[in-house]
Amino acid sequence: MDKELTIKVHKKRGHKLLPEKIKGQLPKLYSQESADNQMAVLKFFTPYGSWTWYVIEGEEMKNGDFEFFGLVDGFEKELGYFYLSELEEATVKMGDFDLPAVERDIYFEKTEISKLK
Repeated sequence: MDKELTIKVHKKRGHKLLPEKIKGQLPKLYSQESADNQMAVLKFFTPYGSWTWYVIEGEEMKNGDFEFFGLVDGFEKELGYFYLSELEEATVKMGDFDLPAVERDIYFEKTEISKLK
């Protein structure tokens, strides 16, 4: 996402999807792979639809993007990888405006993945 578009989207959203504080607290990729009870530590959702992304773990990539692994609840529920850039770039058209299509649930608390399936 180019810098100008990022600034515009953040102003419309009112907060960053992934602030530095949260980045530093996320479990690294594959760190919960062998855990009996994986935990969702972060939740993204579409306020204009029914998609939800529950983050189990993630880390910054060499290109500056952030890769997540978690439970995606869209057309069906499945575990998989997704990227911060995909979530940030998604918009929904409302009249003459393109609004951010994905938000971070700022009230979400850690939850066992088994309770979300």
